[in-house]
Amino acid sequence: MSPRRRICLGLGLSMLVLVLFPAVALAAAGNNVGANVAKLLKGYATELYGGIVGVVSLMFLVNRRYNELAVFLFAAIVVAWMVFASSDIATAAEAIGKQIFG
Repeated sequence: MSPRRRICLGLGLSMLVLVLFPAVALAAAGNNVGANVAKLLKGYATELYGGIVGVVSLMFLVNRRYNELAVFLFAAIVVAWMVFASSDIATAAEAIGKQIFG
């Protein structure tokens, strides 16, 4: 294959990718790389956390330990809320502090 044909093929493939997947190309802007990586990792962590909670919940269900399952699910929800919605918790704590201390 000639070098000219390789260049044309490479340009054609890259244009095809940009046309088919514009969101991926636009999301990779240089200024938002950190935000994009953070969003991607948060999505992976959320899915992983949900999977782990599901597997542990199944273990409680199989062993018919319903009271412990309820406590575990309540704790899992509280931990997930504190980890994945930390900005909301900070806003709520700040509002409570302003009401208490003026």
